Amino acid sequence: QVQLAESGGGLVQPGGSLILSCAASVSISNYFMAWYRQSPGQQREAVASTSSLGKRSYADFAKGRFTISIDKNKNTVYLQMNNLKPEDTAVYICNAQRAVDSYWGQGIQVTVSS
Repeated sequence: QVQLAESGGGLVQPGGSLILSCAASVSISNYFMAWYRQSPGQQREAVASTSSLGKRSYADFAKGRFTISIDKNKNTVYLQMNNLKPEDTAVYICNAQRAVDSYWGQGIQVTVSS
């Protein structure tokens, strides 16, 4: 069982930045790590991911603004979000996947508003 704990969310003005953290209870060296987000009434959508080999992938809306990174020593994955827009407002959720096992964090609210 992997427990994931997100932190770093909150209220930010348009154009601002936030860094989300996702701390895992176990080593994530062999996990596929990803960030998702979900807005009210919307389906959960992928934001960014990083494989155990370091290959990163981003949703089109995240390219050029968001960066996913991982610190394997701290068992933590980060999501740096720059130039935030009101439409980025959502609950951001961390995911760890290995083979058929998939684990989710509780999610953390990010609100972009002036």
